[in-house]
Amino acid sequence: MSTDRMRQLLTFLQQAPEDSFLTFAVAKEYEGLQQWEDALAWYLKITEKEPGFVGVYYHLGKLYQRLEQPEQAIAAYKTGMAAAQKAGDQHAYNELAGAKMEIDEDE
Repeated sequence: MSTDRMRQLLTFLQQAPEDSFLTFAVAKEYEGLQQWEDALAWYLKITEKEPGFVGVYYHLGKLYQRLEQPEQAIAAYKTGMAAAQKAGDQHAYNELAGAKMEIDEDE
């Protein structure tokens, strides 16, 4: 992960601030840099501005797990499952359900 790539992504995002995919790319970049709180903030921006962006919920849940916040992870997975169901995305629904089940089994 490089700061050059981060700079480039942020420049692109300035040109298209509503682009959830670019916002997601910034979040993933922060995650790759192990800047967990920054990654979390960017993931949450997506859920606020485009709650139907199904792909964010798996990564958000996994980040919450990394931050040892299982309740928030489960909530993210559940929200993502509802969004996936609404979008008719069975693959994403199954992936989110599986991730949620892993946590439920641990408790």
